[in-house]
Amino acid sequence: MAQKLKQDIQIGGNIRKLRKQSGLTQEQVVTQLQLQGMEISRSSYSQIECGTYNIRISELAALSELFHADFNAFFENLPRQKSIL
Repeated sequence: MAQKLKQDIQIGGNIRKLRKQSGLTQEQVVTQLQLQGMEISRSSYSQIECGTYNIRISELAALSELFHADFNAFFENLPRQKSIL
């Protein structure tokens, strides 16, 4: 079963930034992901960047490799949630 990350804080803006820094279009990213065996459409990828699609861990790992980015780059400058403790 594929697991997805529930985005209570959106990381799509960071993903968009990393894509643009890599000089890739959304279509190019989708093509590369599909070549790696990921079943993702251009529409779904667009939703990832908009924060309306819960990204799969495998997709995040593939994007990390594609963008030559550390996982921390996906979570930079995000608002902090207050602890419930």
